[in-house]
Amino acid sequence: MKRTIKYYRIIWLRHDLPAGLSVFLVALPLCLGIALASGAPVYAGLLSGIIGGLVVALISGSQLAVSGPAAGLTTLVAASIISLGDYKVFLLAVIVAGFFQLVLGLLKLGAIANYFPSSVIKGMLAAIGIILISKQIPLALGYDQPDFWRAGFLHTFSLDNFLMKVNSFNNETTRGAIIITLISLVIMFLLQRPFAKKLKIIPAPLLVVVIGIITNIIFTNSASRFSLKQTQLVNISSNIFSNITFPDFTKLFSNIEIWKDGIIIGLLATLETLLCIEAIDKLDKRNRITPVNRELIAQGIGNMSCGLLGAIPITAVVVRGSANVDAGGRTKLSAFTHGLFLLLAVLLAPFLLNKIPYASLAAILLITGYNLTKPKLFHNMWSLGRRQFIPFILTIIVILSTDLLIGVSIGLLISIYFIVQNNFKAEYKITKTQHNGIETDYIKLNSNVTFLNKVKLRKVLDEVPEFSVLTIDGSDCNFIDYDILEIISEYQNKAHDKHIELHLIGIKKVNVTAVH
Repeated sequence: MKRTIKYYRIIWLRHDLPAGLSVFLVALPLCLGIALASGAPVYAGLLSGIIGGLVVALISGSQLAVSGPAAGLTTLVAASIISLGDYKVFLLAVIVAGFFQLVLGLLKLGAIANYFPSSVIKGMLAAIGIILISKQIPLALGYDQPDFWRAGFLHTFSLDNFLMKVNSFNNETTRGAIIITLISLVIMFLLQRPFAKKLKIIPAPLLVVVIGIITNIIFTNSASRFSLKQTQLVNISSNIFSNITFPDFTKLFSNIEIWKDGIIIGLLATLETLLCIEAIDKLDKRNRITPVNRELIAQGIGNMSCGLLGAIPITAVVVRGSANVDAGGRTKLSAFTHGLFLLLAVLLAPFLLNKIPYASLAAILLITGYNLTKPKLFHNMWSLGRRQFIPFILTIIVILSTDLLIGVSIGLLISIYFIVQNNFKAEYKITKTQHNGIETDYIKLNSNVTFLNKVKLRKVLDEVPEFSVLTIDGSDCNFIDYDILEIISEYQNKAHDKHIELHLIGIKKVNVTAVH
C-alpha cells in the first residue's frame, strides 16, 4: 500500500501536477467564455470546470480526458435558458440531462454514438460553430447589451433587427474593445501556425487574456478614450458561493419543456463526450481504452451535480484532453489537479478574474467557432460525395433555420435514406443472355431481401419482355420478406399473360388471392 502511494505521489509530482497546471491555464478562460456564450452567469462556467475536475475525474475510467463546459453545448444552453425563462428552472433541465446520461450508462448504452452518422455530427458541430461566431461578434465589438446575441440566429440577422441594433453600436461600443479583439485574434491565429509550436510555452487562450488585461490597464492609466467600461469586463463576486443559484424543484413537473430540453442536452453531451473519449484514447501512448459506460455514469453524476450547484452542463472536452496529453499527463490526477487549481482561483483571486475583458473571451470563442466550421471541413465533405455532403449541409441549414433537435433529426432521416438506398440496392443480381433469339433473364436473390426492395424488384420484373425465359433463384437466401414473396407470386399470373416462361428456385409461393 505504501509503495503504491509513493508511486502515485512521484507520478503526480513529476507529470500530473505540471499537466494539471497547464490544463488549468487552458480551461480558465474557456470556462468564462463558454458561460458568457451560453447566456449563463459567468461563475457558472467556473463551477462546471471545478465539478468536471473534482467529481467526474474521480469516477471516470479515463486516465487522460478532462471534463468541463463545452463550446458545443453553448447554443443549446442559451436557447434553453431563454425558452424556460428562469435560470433556476433551466438547472432542472441540467439535472434531467445528467439523469438521462446516468441511465444510459447503467443500461450499458455507451455505443449510442456509433448510430449517429459522422456527416450529421460534423454538420451539427459546424452549425454550432457558425452560431457561436455570430453571437460573439457583438461582444468582440464591445457591444454590451445582451438583447443582441440572445436572439435566434436568423432573427439576429434579419434586416430590421440587425439595422436597429447597428444604429446603437456607436453609443454602446468602444474602440478599445475592438483593438483588444484584433490583437487577441492575431495572437490566436499566429499561435495556431506550425512555426509557433515551439513557442507554445503559455497556452494561447491564457496569453490572450493576459494581454487583454494589460492592454486595458494601459488604456485606463493613460486616461485614454479607449479604456473599457465596467460592463465590458468580467464581473464575479468576491464570495462566489454566496451568489450560487439553486434549482427550483417545485417546477420539475410543471413544464414538459424542462424534460425535453434535459434529454436533448443529455443526448448532445453524451455524443460530445463519447467522440472526445475516442479521440483522446487515440492520443494515449499507453493505448489505454476508456470504458464508455462508466464514462457516461461519471458524466451523468457530474451533470446532476452541476444542476444542483447552479452550474452549466459539462462534457469531456477535446481541447482540455489534448492539452493534458501534450503536457505529459499520466493519470486522472492531472484532471483532478486542474479542478483544484480552478477552485483555488475562485476562492483566492476573483479580483484578477474581474479584470478580464469580454473582448478577449469573445476572441477565444471566435477562434473556437472557426475551428468547428473551417472552410476545409466543407471542402472535405464535398469531396466525399453527395451521400455525405447532403446530410451534412442540410443539418447545418435546418439547425440555423429552426433548432438543433430538428436539424439533427432531418440530417438523420436523409442519412438513413442514403443508407437504405445503398445497402439494399444490391440484394439481387440480374443476368441477361440470348439463346436462339430468346432472351433469358436470371435474377439471383442474395442473403436478405426485404420490403425495402419492393419498388426496384417490381420495376425489374415489369421490364422483362414478352416471349422470354425468366428464372428467379432464392436458394441462397437466409430471409425473403413476405412482401417480396407476394410480388413474385402475383407476377406468375402476369408472366402467363405475357407468355414468359417463369422458373422459381428456392422460393415459396404464397396465396395472394386472400389479400385482395
